[in-house]
Amino acid sequence: MTLPRLSLVLACLLTPAIARAEKISRVEIRGLDEAMTENVRVNLSLEDSLDKTITQRRLDYLLEVAEDEAREALEPFGYYSPTIKLTPSGNPDALVIALDITPGEPVRVRNEDVRITNEGGEDRYLREELEAFAPKPGAVFTHPEYEASKAQITRRLAERGYFDADFIARRVEVTRAENAADIDLGWDSGLRYDMGKVTFVQDPNEIIHPELLQKLIYWNEGEYYHQGRLDRLRKSLVSLDYFSRIDIDPKPEEAVDYLVPVTVTLAPAKRTVYNLGLSFGTDSGAGFIAGAERRYLNKRGHKALAQLDYAQKRKTLTLQYRVPAFKWLDGWYTGSLQAADEQNDYIDTRRLEFVASRSGEINRYLTAIASVHALRERWAYAIDQNGNEPLYNYATYTYPSLRAEYIDADDRLYPRNALGGTLMVRGGVEGVGSDASFGQIHLGARWFKGLGEQNRLLVRGELGHTWTDALVQIPPSLRFYAGGDRSIRGYGWREVGPRVDGTTRGRRYAIGAKNVATASVEFERYFTPTLGAAVFVDTGSAFDDTPDWRTGVGIGARWKSPVGPVRIDIARGLNQPDSSFQLYIGLGADL
Repeated sequence: MTLPRLSLVLACLLTPAIARAEKISRVEIRGLDEAMTENVRVNLSLEDSLDKTITQRRLDYLLEVAEDEAREALEPFGYYSPTIKLTPSGNPDALVIALDITPGEPVRVRNEDVRITNEGGEDRYLREELEAFAPKPGAVFTHPEYEASKAQITRRLAERGYFDADFIARRVEVTRAENAADIDLGWDSGLRYDMGKVTFVQDPNEIIHPELLQKLIYWNEGEYYHQGRLDRLRKSLVSLDYFSRIDIDPKPEEAVDYLVPVTVTLAPAKRTVYNLGLSFGTDSGAGFIAGAERRYLNKRGHKALAQLDYAQKRKTLTLQYRVPAFKWLDGWYTGSLQAADEQNDYIDTRRLEFVASRSGEINRYLTAIASVHALRERWAYAIDQNGNEPLYNYATYTYPSLRAEYIDADDRLYPRNALGGTLMVRGGVEGVGSDASFGQIHLGARWFKGLGEQNRLLVRGELGHTWTDALVQIPPSLRFYAGGDRSIRGYGWREVGPRVDGTTRGRRYAIGAKNVATASVEFERYFTPTLGAAVFVDTGSAFDDTPDWRTGVGIGARWKSPVGPVRIDIARGLNQPDSSFQLYIGLGADL
Protein backbone atom coordinates (compact mmCIF):
# COMPACT_ATOMS: atom_id res chain seq x y z
CA MET A 1 0.00 0.00 0.00
CA THR A 2 1.41 3.37 -1.04
CA LEU A 3 1.83 6.21 1.53
CA PRO A 4 -0.96 8.47 0.11
CA ARG A 5 -3.41 5.57 0.20
CA LEU A 6 -2.47 4.70 3.82
CA SER A 7 -3.10 8.32 4.90
CA LEU A 8 -6.53 8.25 3.31
CA VAL A 9 -7.49 5.06 5.20
CA LEU A 10 -6.36 6.52 8.56
CA ALA A 11 -8.35 9.71 7.90
CA CYS A 12 -11.47 7.70 7.26
CA LEU A 13 -11.01 5.71 10.48
CA LEU A 14 -10.42 8.79 12.67
CA THR A 15 -13.19 11.02 11.27
CA PRO A 16 -16.14 9.16 12.91
CA ALA A 17 -14.38 9.20 16.29
CA ILE A 18 -13.89 12.95 16.15
CA ALA A 19 -17.47 13.48 15.07
CA ARG A 20 -18.72 11.50 18.10
CA ALA A 21 -16.72 13.57 20.62
CA GLU A 22 -18.81 15.25 23.39
CA LYS A 23 -18.15 17.87 26.11
CA ILE A 24 -20.21 18.08 29.33
CA SER A 25 -20.56 21.70 30.46
CA ARG A 26 -22.91 21.32 33.45
CA VAL A 27 -24.60 18.72 35.65
CA GLU A 28 -27.91 19.79 37.20
CA ILE A 29 -29.36 17.91 40.19
CA ARG A 30 -32.98 18.70 40.98
CA GLY A 31 -35.48 17.60 43.62
CA LEU A 32 -33.18 17.24 46.66
CA ASP A 33 -32.21 19.36 49.61
CA GLU A 34 -28.77 20.98 49.82
CA ALA A 35 -27.03 18.21 51.78
CA MET A 36 -28.33 15.40 49.56
CA THR A 37 -27.59 17.38 46.41
CA GLU A 38 -23.98 17.90 47.45
CA ASN A 39 -23.49 14.23 48.32
CA VAL A 40 -24.90 13.12 44.97
CA ARG A 41 -22.69 15.61 43.14
CA VAL A 42 -19.43 14.46 44.76
CA ASN A 43 -20.41 10.84 44.06
CA LEU A 44 -21.02 11.31 40.31
CA SER A 45 -18.31 10.33 37.84
CA LEU A 46 -19.96 12.83 35.48
CA GLU A 47 -18.53 15.64 37.64
CA ASP A 48 -14.99 14.43 36.90
CA SER A 49 -15.58 14.89 33.17
CA LEU A 50 -16.87 18.47 33.23
CA ASP A 51 -15.41 20.62 30.43
CA LYS A 52 -13.46 17.67 29.05
CA THR A 53 -13.85 16.24 25.58
CA ILE A 54 -14.95 12.61 25.82
CA THR A 55 -16.05 9.98 23.35
CA GLN A 56 -19.64 8.94 22.83
CA ARG A 57 -18.79 5.56 24.29
CA ARG A 58 -17.40 7.19 27.45
CA LEU A 59 -20.51 9.39 27.72
CA ASP A 60 -22.80 6.38 27.40
CA TYR A 61 -20.91 4.69 30.24
CA LEU A 62 -21.10 7.73 32.52
CA LEU A 63 -24.85 8.03 31.95
CA GLU A 64 -25.25 4.32 32.62
CA VAL A 65 -23.51 4.41 36.02
CA ALA A 66 -24.89 7.82 37.08
CA GLU A 67 -28.17 6.35 38.33
CA ASP A 68 -26.41 3.79 40.55
CA GLU A 69 -24.02 6.45 41.86
CA ALA A 70 -26.89 8.79 42.72
CA ARG A 71 -28.83 5.98 44.38
CA GLU A 72 -25.80 5.03 46.49
CA ALA A 73 -25.26 8.67 47.49
CA LEU A 74 -28.81 8.87 48.88
CA GLU A 75 -28.57 5.75 51.05
CA PRO A 76 -26.77 7.52 53.95
CA PHE A 77 -29.84 9.77 54.24
CA GLY A 78 -32.18 6.80 54.48
CA TYR A 79 -33.47 6.82 50.89
CA TYR A 80 -32.91 3.47 49.20
CA SER A 81 -35.58 3.56 46.47
CA PRO A 82 -35.40 6.92 44.69
CA THR A 83 -36.79 7.59 41.23
CA ILE A 84 -34.08 9.01 38.98
CA LYS A 85 -34.49 10.44 35.47
CA LEU A 86 -31.47 11.51 33.39
CA THR A 87 -31.97 14.03 30.60
CA PRO A 88 -29.07 15.18 28.37
CA SER A 89 -29.67 18.42 26.45
CA GLY A 90 -27.72 21.01 24.50
CA ASN A 91 -25.23 20.39 21.70
CA PRO A 92 -22.15 18.13 21.62
CA ASP A 93 -19.89 21.05 22.56
CA ALA A 94 -21.95 22.05 25.63
CA LEU A 95 -23.97 19.16 27.00
CA VAL A 96 -26.14 19.71 30.07
CA ILE A 97 -26.97 16.56 32.04
CA ALA A 98 -30.05 16.95 34.27
CA LEU A 99 -30.85 14.47 37.05
CA ASP A 100 -34.42 14.78 38.29
CA ILE A 101 -34.60 12.80 41.52
CA THR A 102 -37.55 11.94 43.70
CA PRO A 103 -36.22 10.48 46.96
CA GLY A 104 -39.31 8.39 47.63
CA GLU A 105 -40.18 6.89 50.99
CA PRO A 106 -37.30 6.73 53.49
CA VAL A 107 -36.20 3.54 55.16
CA ARG A 108 -37.22 3.48 58.82
CA VAL A 109 -35.90 1.42 61.71
CA ARG A 110 -38.20 -1.55 62.27
CA ASN A 111 -36.33 -3.55 64.91
CA GLU A 112 -33.38 -2.55 67.07
CA ASP A 113 -31.26 -4.81 69.29
CA VAL A 114 -28.36 -2.79 70.77
CA ARG A 115 -26.67 -4.32 73.80
CA ILE A 116 -23.52 -4.70 75.90
CA THR A 117 -22.74 -8.01 77.55
CA ASN A 118 -20.33 -8.94 80.35
CA GLU A 119 -19.37 -6.49 83.11
CA GLY A 120 -20.16 -3.38 81.07
CA GLY A 121 -23.78 -4.42 80.82
CA GLU A 122 -24.21 -3.47 84.48
CA ASP A 123 -22.51 -0.07 84.10
CA ARG A 124 -25.24 2.54 84.55
CA TYR A 125 -23.42 5.13 82.43
CA LEU A 126 -23.11 2.69 79.55
CA ARG A 127 -26.79 1.81 79.94
CA GLU A 128 -27.53 5.53 79.54
CA GLU A 129 -25.57 5.49 76.29
CA LEU A 130 -27.59 2.51 75.08
CA GLU A 131 -30.82 4.31 75.91
CA ALA A 132 -29.60 7.35 73.96
CA PHE A 133 -28.69 5.26 70.89
CA ALA A 134 -30.18 6.61 67.67
CA PRO A 135 -31.96 6.13 65.35
CA LYS A 136 -34.81 4.66 67.35
CA PRO A 137 -37.50 2.32 65.95
CA GLY A 138 -39.79 4.32 63.74
CA ALA A 139 -37.12 6.91 62.91
CA VAL A 140 -35.49 7.31 59.50
CA PHE A 141 -32.36 5.15 59.29
CA THR A 142 -29.52 7.57 58.47
CA HIS A 143 -25.94 6.34 58.28
CA PRO A 144 -24.28 9.35 60.01
CA GLU A 145 -26.59 9.10 63.02
CA TYR A 146 -26.10 5.34 63.29
CA GLU A 147 -22.30 5.56 62.94
CA ALA A 148 -22.08 8.43 65.45
CA SER A 149 -24.06 6.47 68.07
CA LYS A 150 -21.97 3.36 67.48
CA ALA A 151 -18.72 5.34 67.77
CA GLN A 152 -19.97 7.06 70.95
CA ILE A 153 -20.56 3.75 72.73
CA THR A 154 -17.21 2.36 71.54
CA ARG A 155 -15.48 5.49 72.82
CA ARG A 156 -17.29 5.37 76.16
CA LEU A 157 -16.25 1.76 76.67
CA ALA A 158 -12.61 2.78 76.33
CA GLU A 159 -13.07 5.90 78.51
CA ARG A 160 -14.51 3.78 81.31
CA GLY A 161 -11.73 1.21 81.22
CA TYR A 162 -13.21 -1.62 79.15
CA PHE A 163 -10.12 -2.02 77.02
CA ASP A 164 -10.94 -5.59 75.92
CA ALA A 165 -14.34 -4.61 74.47
CA ASP A 166 -15.13 -5.94 71.01
CA PHE A 167 -18.14 -6.35 68.74
CA ILE A 168 -20.23 -9.51 68.98
CA ALA A 169 -22.73 -8.28 66.38
CA ARG A 170 -22.57 -5.46 63.86
CA ARG A 171 -25.25 -5.83 61.22
CA VAL A 172 -27.95 -3.72 59.60
CA GLU A 173 -30.40 -5.42 57.25
CA VAL A 174 -32.34 -3.16 54.90
CA THR A 175 -35.48 -4.51 53.22
CA ARG A 176 -36.05 -2.12 50.32
CA ALA A 177 -39.49 -3.50 49.44
CA GLU A 178 -40.72 -2.70 52.96
CA ASN A 179 -38.59 0.43 53.51
CA ALA A 180 -37.43 -1.16 56.76
CA ALA A 181 -34.08 -1.52 58.55
CA ASP A 182 -33.29 -4.03 61.30
CA ILE A 183 -30.32 -3.18 63.57
CA ASP A 184 -28.36 -5.89 65.37
CA LEU A 185 -25.45 -4.35 67.29
CA GLY A 186 -23.64 -5.65 70.33
CA TRP A 187 -20.41 -5.47 72.31
CA ASP A 188 -18.73 -7.81 74.75
CA SER A 189 -17.20 -5.36 77.21
CA GLY A 190 -14.84 -7.77 78.91
CA LEU A 191 -13.68 -6.88 82.43
CA ARG A 192 -13.12 -3.33 83.56
CA TYR A 193 -9.55 -2.19 84.23
CA ASP A 194 -8.46 -0.15 87.25
CA MET A 195 -6.12 2.77 87.83
CA GLY A 196 -2.50 1.67 88.21
CA LYS A 197 0.65 3.48 89.21
CA VAL A 198 1.18 7.02 87.87
CA THR A 199 4.78 7.87 87.00
CA PHE A 200 5.91 11.44 86.36
CA VAL A 201 8.84 11.95 84.00
CA GLN A 202 10.29 15.48 83.75
CA ASP A 203 12.45 15.83 80.66
CA PRO A 204 15.15 17.06 80.15
CA ASN A 205 15.50 17.97 83.84
CA GLU A 206 13.47 17.81 87.04
CA ILE A 207 12.13 21.21 88.11
CA ILE A 208 9.43 20.14 90.61
CA HIS A 209 9.59 17.50 93.33
CA PRO A 210 7.63 14.43 92.13
CA GLU A 211 6.07 14.21 95.62
CA LEU A 212 4.37 17.56 94.96
CA LEU A 213 2.93 16.37 91.66
CA GLN A 214 1.68 13.17 93.28
CA LYS A 215 -0.63 15.33 95.42
CA LEU A 216 -2.57 16.14 92.26
CA ILE A 217 -3.69 12.52 92.02
CA TYR A 218 -7.01 12.49 93.85
CA TRP A 219 -7.75 8.77 93.34
CA ASN A 220 -6.20 5.68 94.90
CA GLU A 221 -4.42 2.96 92.99
CA GLY A 222 -6.85 0.13 92.34
CA GLU A 223 -9.92 2.33 91.92
CA TYR A 224 -11.83 1.93 88.66
CA TYR A 225 -10.33 3.40 85.50
CA HIS A 226 -11.92 6.45 83.92
CA GLN A 227 -10.48 8.80 81.32
CA GLY A 228 -12.07 11.72 83.18
CA ARG A 229 -9.61 11.21 86.03
CA LEU A 230 -6.70 11.74 83.64
CA ASP A 231 -8.41 14.75 82.07
CA ARG A 232 -8.74 16.29 85.55
CA LEU A 233 -5.05 15.59 86.19
CA ARG A 234 -4.13 17.31 82.91
CA LYS A 235 -6.20 20.36 83.84
CA SER A 236 -4.50 20.59 87.23
CA LEU A 237 -1.05 20.35 85.63
CA VAL A 238 -1.93 23.03 83.07
CA SER A 239 -3.15 25.42 85.78
CA LEU A 240 0.18 25.13 87.59
CA ASP A 241 1.88 26.72 84.56
CA TYR A 242 5.17 24.91 85.23
CA PHE A 243 5.29 22.90 82.02
CA SER A 244 5.25 23.68 78.30
CA ARG A 245 4.22 20.16 77.27
CA ILE A 246 2.09 17.62 79.12
CA ASP A 247 1.72 14.07 77.72
CA ILE A 248 -0.45 11.64 79.69
CA ASP A 249 -0.12 8.11 78.35
CA PRO A 250 -2.21 5.28 79.86
CA LYS A 251 -0.81 1.86 78.89
CA PRO A 252 -3.49 -0.84 79.13
CA GLU A 253 -1.29 -3.18 77.08
CA GLU A 254 1.16 -3.20 80.01
CA ALA A 255 -1.50 -3.79 82.66
CA VAL A 256 -0.88 -6.41 85.34
CA ASP A 257 -3.91 -7.75 87.21
CA TYR A 258 -6.02 -5.22 85.27
CA LEU A 259 -4.10 -2.24 86.74
CA VAL A 260 -3.34 0.30 83.99
CA PRO A 261 0.01 2.11 84.49
CA VAL A 262 0.09 5.76 83.46
CA THR A 263 3.17 7.69 82.39
CA VAL A 264 3.05 11.49 82.54
CA THR A 265 5.84 13.15 80.56
CA LEU A 266 6.45 16.82 81.34
CA ALA A 267 8.66 19.38 79.61
CA PRO A 268 9.60 22.48 81.69
CA ALA A 269 8.18 25.83 80.63
CA LYS A 270 10.31 28.94 80.40
CA ARG A 271 11.16 29.82 83.99
CA THR A 272 10.78 33.61 83.81
CA VAL A 273 8.19 35.50 81.76
CA TYR A 274 8.45 39.24 81.11
CA ASN A 275 5.74 41.56 79.84
CA LEU A 276 5.86 45.13 78.61
CA GLY A 277 3.10 47.24 77.06
CA LEU A 278 1.74 50.72 76.58
CA SER A 279 -1.49 52.00 78.12
CA PHE A 280 -3.80 54.98 77.86
CA GLY A 281 -6.93 55.97 79.74
CA THR A 282 -8.94 59.17 79.70
CA ASP A 283 -8.70 59.34 83.51
CA SER A 284 -5.21 57.91 83.97
CA GLY A 285 -3.34 59.38 80.99
CA ALA A 286 -0.56 57.73 78.99
CA GLY A 287 1.65 55.13 80.58
CA PHE A 288 3.17 51.67 80.41
CA ILE A 289 2.83 48.26 82.05
CA ALA A 290 5.91 46.20 82.87
CA GLY A 291 6.23 43.03 84.86
CA ALA A 292 8.08 39.79 85.46
CA GLU A 293 6.82 36.43 86.72
CA ARG A 294 8.94 33.61 88.06
CA ARG A 295 6.90 30.50 87.21
CA TYR A 296 8.84 28.31 89.63
CA LEU A 297 11.25 29.66 92.22
CA ASN A 298 12.20 26.27 93.61
CA LYS A 299 11.30 22.59 93.40
CA ARG A 300 8.43 23.18 95.84
CA GLY A 301 6.65 25.07 93.06
CA HIS A 302 6.58 28.52 94.63
CA LYS A 303 5.89 31.46 92.30
CA ALA A 304 6.64 35.21 92.41
CA LEU A 305 5.30 38.16 90.45
CA ALA A 306 6.19 41.86 90.24
CA GLN A 307 4.21 44.26 88.05
CA LEU A 308 4.22 48.04 87.62
CA ASP A 309 1.34 49.91 86.00
CA TYR A 310 2.69 53.44 85.59
CA ALA A 311 0.56 56.22 84.06
CA GLN A 312 0.55 59.99 84.29
CA LYS A 313 -2.19 60.18 86.91
CA ARG A 314 -2.35 56.65 88.28
CA LYS A 315 0.42 54.28 89.44
CA THR A 316 0.13 50.76 90.82
CA LEU A 317 2.87 48.41 91.99
CA THR A 318 1.97 44.79 92.76
CA LEU A 319 4.16 42.16 94.43
CA GLN A 320 2.84 38.63 94.75
CA TYR A 321 4.03 35.30 96.14
CA ARG A 322 2.17 32.02 95.59
CA VAL A 323 2.48 28.54 97.07
CA PRO A 324 0.62 25.55 95.58
CA ALA A 325 -2.17 24.16 97.77
CA PHE A 326 -3.66 20.70 97.17
CA LYS A 327 -5.30 19.84 100.48
CA TRP A 328 -9.12 19.78 100.20
CA LEU A 329 -9.15 21.69 96.87
CA ASP A 330 -6.62 22.39 94.11
CA GLY A 331 -5.53 26.00 94.36
CA TRP A 332 -3.03 28.44 95.82
CA TYR A 333 -1.97 30.16 98.99
CA THR A 334 -1.23 33.72 97.93
CA GLY A 335 0.29 36.72 99.61
CA SER A 336 0.20 40.02 97.73
CA LEU A 337 1.16 43.58 98.48
CA GLN A 338 -0.14 46.44 96.35
CA ALA A 339 0.71 50.14 96.49
CA ALA A 340 -1.44 52.56 94.48
CA ASP A 341 -1.17 56.31 93.90
CA GLU A 342 -3.78 58.34 92.01
CA GLN A 343 -3.67 62.10 91.65
CA ASN A 344 -5.87 64.01 89.21
CA ASP A 345 -8.21 66.99 89.08
CA TYR A 346 -10.63 65.67 91.67
CA ILE A 347 -8.91 63.15 93.92
CA ASP A 348 -5.60 62.61 95.63
CA THR A 349 -5.41 59.08 97.01
CA ARG A 350 -2.76 56.65 98.10
CA ARG A 351 -3.41 53.07 99.13
CA LEU A 352 -1.36 50.23 100.57
CA GLU A 353 -3.02 46.84 100.81
CA PHE A 354 -1.84 43.40 101.86
CA VAL A 355 -3.96 40.35 100.97
CA ALA A 356 -3.52 36.76 102.15
CA SER A 357 -5.78 34.31 100.33
CA ARG A 358 -6.57 30.68 99.66
CA SER A 359 -8.11 29.87 96.29
CA GLY A 360 -9.62 26.57 95.26
CA GLU A 361 -11.61 24.81 92.55
CA ILE A 362 -14.70 23.31 94.12
CA ASN A 363 -15.83 21.63 90.90
CA ARG A 364 -15.52 22.26 87.17
CA TYR A 365 -18.05 25.10 87.36
CA LEU A 366 -17.32 26.73 90.72
CA THR A 367 -14.18 28.35 92.16
CA ALA A 368 -13.78 30.26 95.40
CA ILE A 369 -11.28 32.57 97.09
CA ALA A 370 -11.21 33.19 100.84
CA SER A 371 -8.98 36.09 101.87
CA VAL A 372 -7.99 38.49 104.62
CA HIS A 373 -7.24 42.13 103.72
CA ALA A 374 -5.21 44.73 105.57
CA LEU A 375 -5.82 48.17 104.01
CA ARG A 376 -4.38 51.60 104.72
CA GLU A 377 -5.76 54.40 102.54
CA ARG A 378 -5.44 58.19 102.36
CA TRP A 379 -7.70 60.31 100.17
CA ALA A 380 -9.04 63.78 99.49
CA TYR A 381 -11.78 64.49 96.95
CA ALA A 382 -11.75 68.26 96.52
CA ILE A 383 -8.76 70.35 95.49
CA ASP A 384 -8.80 73.86 96.97
CA GLN A 385 -9.48 76.56 94.34
CA ASN A 386 -6.67 78.69 95.80
CA GLY A 387 -4.16 75.89 95.59
CA ASN A 388 -4.16 75.16 99.32
CA GLU A 389 -3.30 71.70 100.57
CA PRO A 390 -6.37 69.41 100.54
CA LEU A 391 -7.89 68.03 103.71
CA TYR A 392 -6.96 64.37 103.81
CA ASN A 393 -8.98 61.50 105.18
CA TYR A 394 -7.26 58.38 106.54
CA ALA A 395 -8.65 54.89 107.00
CA THR A 396 -7.37 51.53 108.22
CA TYR A 397 -9.39 48.38 107.62
CA THR A 398 -8.71 44.71 108.30
CA TYR A 399 -11.44 42.41 107.11
CA PRO A 400 -12.18 38.95 105.64
CA SER A 401 -13.62 38.43 102.18
CA LEU A 402 -15.15 35.52 100.31
CA ARG A 403 -15.56 35.46 96.54
CA ALA A 404 -17.17 32.69 94.49
CA GLU A 405 -17.37 32.42 90.72
CA TYR A 406 -19.62 30.10 88.71
CA ILE A 407 -19.22 29.49 84.97
CA ASP A 408 -21.07 26.93 82.85
CA ALA A 409 -20.25 27.62 79.19
CA ASP A 410 -20.02 25.74 75.94
CA ASP A 411 -16.97 27.88 75.09
CA ARG A 412 -15.10 30.09 77.56
CA LEU A 413 -13.70 32.36 74.83
CA TYR A 414 -16.73 32.70 72.52
CA PRO A 415 -19.75 31.39 74.48
CA ARG A 416 -23.05 30.88 72.71
CA ASN A 417 -24.84 29.18 75.58
CA ALA A 418 -23.50 30.07 78.99
CA LEU A 419 -24.35 31.18 82.49
CA GLY A 420 -21.84 32.96 84.70
CA GLY A 421 -22.08 34.51 88.11
CA THR A 422 -19.96 36.04 90.88
CA LEU A 423 -20.70 36.56 94.54
CA MET A 424 -18.52 38.67 96.86
CA VAL A 425 -19.10 39.08 100.59
CA ARG A 426 -16.81 41.07 102.88
CA GLY A 427 -16.98 43.06 106.09
CA GLY A 428 -15.10 44.50 109.05
CA VAL A 429 -15.77 45.37 112.67
CA GLU A 430 -14.90 48.68 114.30
CA GLY A 431 -12.15 48.25 116.84
CA VAL A 432 -11.09 44.91 115.41
CA GLY A 433 -8.61 46.22 112.89
CA SER A 434 -11.12 48.58 111.23
CA ASP A 435 -12.02 52.23 111.75
CA ALA A 436 -15.73 51.53 111.20
CA SER A 437 -18.04 48.55 110.98
CA PHE A 438 -19.28 47.62 107.54
CA GLY A 439 -20.61 44.71 105.53
CA GLN A 440 -20.87 44.36 101.76
CA ILE A 441 -22.37 42.01 99.26
CA HIS A 442 -21.98 42.17 95.48
CA LEU A 443 -23.65 39.86 92.99
CA GLY A 444 -23.03 39.78 89.25
CA ALA A 445 -24.59 37.57 86.57
CA ARG A 446 -24.17 37.04 82.83
CA TRP A 447 -26.33 34.95 80.48
CA PHE A 448 -25.58 34.07 76.86
CA LYS A 449 -28.05 32.51 74.44
CA GLY A 450 -27.37 31.58 70.83
CA LEU A 451 -30.24 32.42 68.49
CA GLY A 452 -29.76 30.45 65.29
CA GLU A 453 -26.34 30.15 63.70
CA GLN A 454 -25.49 33.84 63.47
CA ASN A 455 -27.14 35.61 66.40
CA ARG A 456 -26.46 35.87 70.11
CA LEU A 457 -28.31 37.45 73.04
CA LEU A 458 -26.34 38.73 76.06
CA VAL A 459 -27.97 39.71 79.34
CA ARG A 460 -26.00 40.88 82.38
CA GLY A 461 -26.68 42.57 85.68
CA GLU A 462 -25.21 43.41 89.07
CA LEU A 463 -26.43 44.29 92.55
CA GLY A 464 -24.33 45.60 95.41
CA HIS A 465 -25.15 46.87 98.90
CA THR A 466 -23.16 48.22 101.84
CA TRP A 467 -24.29 48.08 105.47
CA THR A 468 -22.64 50.86 107.50
CA ASP A 469 -23.48 53.84 109.68
CA ALA A 470 -20.23 55.59 108.79
CA LEU A 471 -20.14 55.92 105.01
CA VAL A 472 -17.91 58.98 105.22
CA GLN A 473 -15.23 56.80 106.79
CA ILE A 474 -15.41 54.14 104.06
CA PRO A 475 -12.44 54.69 101.67
CA PRO A 476 -12.95 55.00 97.88
CA SER A 477 -11.64 51.49 97.17
CA LEU A 478 -14.50 49.97 99.21
CA ARG A 479 -17.34 51.90 97.53
CA PHE A 480 -19.49 51.08 94.49
CA TYR A 481 -19.37 52.88 91.14
CA ALA A 482 -21.27 52.77 87.84
CA GLY A 483 -20.65 53.98 84.30
CA GLY A 484 -18.31 52.91 81.54
CA ASP A 485 -17.58 49.70 79.67
CA ARG A 486 -19.27 46.59 81.16
CA SER A 487 -21.36 48.85 83.39
CA ILE A 488 -23.55 51.58 81.83
CA ARG A 489 -22.29 52.45 78.37
CA GLY A 490 -23.08 55.96 77.18
CA TYR A 491 -21.52 57.37 80.36
CA GLY A 492 -17.90 57.83 81.34
CA TRP A 493 -15.98 55.69 83.79
CA ARG A 494 -17.59 56.12 87.25
CA GLU A 495 -19.76 58.95 85.90
CA VAL A 496 -23.01 57.59 87.36
CA GLY A 497 -23.54 58.12 91.09
CA PRO A 498 -22.75 60.69 93.82
CA ARG A 499 -20.19 63.23 92.60
CA VAL A 500 -18.33 66.36 93.67
CA ASP A 501 -17.33 69.41 91.64
CA GLY A 502 -13.83 69.45 90.17
CA THR A 503 -11.56 72.34 89.24
CA THR A 504 -11.16 71.66 85.53
CA ARG A 505 -13.70 72.61 82.84
CA GLY A 506 -16.60 72.34 85.24
CA ARG A 507 -16.28 68.55 85.51
CA ARG A 508 -17.83 66.58 88.33
CA TYR A 509 -16.24 63.46 89.79
CA ALA A 510 -17.54 60.28 91.42
CA ILE A 511 -17.02 59.69 95.12
CA GLY A 512 -18.57 56.22 95.26
CA ALA A 513 -21.81 54.97 96.75
CA LYS A 514 -23.32 52.49 99.19
CA ASN A 515 -25.33 50.68 96.52
CA VAL A 516 -25.14 49.76 92.85
CA ALA A 517 -27.64 48.22 90.43
CA THR A 518 -27.05 47.85 86.69
CA ALA A 519 -28.50 45.78 83.86
CA SER A 520 -27.79 45.32 80.16
CA VAL A 521 -29.37 43.63 77.16
CA GLU A 522 -27.32 43.17 73.99
CA PHE A 523 -28.05 41.54 70.64
CA GLU A 524 -25.23 40.43 68.32
CA ARG A 525 -25.39 39.32 64.70
CA TYR A 526 -22.44 37.90 62.80
CA PHE A 527 -22.29 38.46 59.05
CA THR A 528 -19.19 36.30 58.58
CA PRO A 529 -17.68 33.64 60.90
CA THR A 530 -15.53 36.34 62.55
CA LEU A 531 -17.18 39.74 61.96
CA GLY A 532 -20.42 41.00 63.46
CA ALA A 533 -22.35 43.93 64.90
CA ALA A 534 -24.27 44.61 68.10
CA VAL A 535 -27.00 46.84 69.51
CA PHE A 536 -27.49 47.28 73.24
CA VAL A 537 -29.32 49.03 76.07
CA ASP A 538 -27.67 49.57 79.49
CA THR A 539 -29.29 51.03 82.59
CA GLY A 540 -28.58 51.43 86.29
CA SER A 541 -27.32 53.62 89.09
CA ALA A 542 -24.81 53.89 91.93
CA PHE A 543 -26.52 55.54 94.90
CA ASP A 544 -26.66 56.02 98.64
CA ASP A 545 -30.39 56.27 99.36
CA THR A 546 -32.47 56.87 96.23
CA PRO A 547 -31.29 55.68 92.80
CA ASP A 548 -30.96 58.19 89.97
CA TRP A 549 -31.46 55.81 87.05
CA ARG A 550 -29.39 56.39 83.93
CA THR A 551 -29.84 54.64 80.59
CA GLY A 552 -27.53 54.41 77.59
CA VAL A 553 -28.04 52.97 74.10
CA GLY A 554 -25.52 52.16 71.42
CA ILE A 555 -24.15 50.05 68.62
CA GLY A 556 -20.92 48.12 68.27
CA ALA A 557 -18.64 46.07 66.05
CA ARG A 558 -17.45 42.57 66.96
CA TRP A 559 -14.36 40.68 65.75
CA LYS A 560 -13.36 37.16 66.72
CA SER A 561 -9.65 37.84 66.44
CA PRO A 562 -6.90 35.20 66.75
CA VAL A 563 -6.01 36.59 70.20
CA GLY A 564 -9.58 36.83 71.51
CA PRO A 565 -12.80 38.81 71.12
CA VAL A 566 -12.45 42.49 70.16
CA ARG A 567 -15.34 44.86 70.91
CA ILE A 568 -15.74 48.44 69.65
CA ASP A 569 -18.83 50.24 70.98
CA ILE A 570 -20.20 53.74 70.59
CA ALA A 571 -22.99 54.74 72.97
CA ARG A 572 -25.05 57.72 74.02
CA GLY A 573 -26.50 58.39 77.43
CA LEU A 574 -30.17 59.35 77.53
CA ASN A 575 -30.12 61.11 80.92
CA GLN A 576 -27.83 64.15 81.06
CA PRO A 577 -24.47 62.56 80.22
CA ASP A 578 -21.26 64.58 80.47
CA SER A 579 -20.47 63.81 76.81
CA SER A 580 -22.71 63.33 73.79
CA PHE A 581 -21.10 60.01 72.88
CA GLN A 582 -18.74 57.54 74.50
CA LEU A 583 -16.35 55.23 72.62
CA TYR A 584 -15.26 51.93 74.16
CA ILE A 585 -12.66 49.45 72.93
CA GLY A 586 -12.47 46.09 74.69
CA LEU A 587 -10.33 42.98 74.28
CA GLY A 588 -10.81 39.70 76.09
CA ALA A 589 -13.22 36.88 76.85
CA ASP A 590 -16.86 37.69 77.60
CA LEU A 591 -16.90 35.56 80.76
